[in-house]
Amino acid sequence: MSEHDWTEVVGAIGIFAFLISVVTVTVVQLAKTRRARYEADRADDYRRLAETAAQAQAENARLLAAMDGRLGGMETRMTTLERVLREVD
Repeated sequence: MSEHDWTEVVGAIGIFAFLISVVTVTVVQLAKTRRARYEADRADDYRRLAETAAQAQAENARLLAAMDGRLGGMETRMTTLERVLREVD
C-alpha cells in the first residue's frame, strides 16, 4: 500500500468515528430533553393533584364545621328534651 492509501483509510476511520460521535451525542441529548419534558409534565400532574386534594380537604373541613354546628344544635335540643322528660316524671 502506498502512503496515500493509508491516509485514505485513516481519514475514512476518522470520519466514521466522527459520525458515530455526532449520532451518539444527538441521541443522548434528545433522550435527556424527552426525559426532562416528561418530568415537567409529571410535576404538573402532581401539582394539579395537590390542588385538587387541597380543595377537597377545604370542602371536607367546611362540611365538618357545618355538621359540628348541627350536632351542637341537636345536643342542645336533646338536653332540653331530657330536662322536660325528667320534669314530666
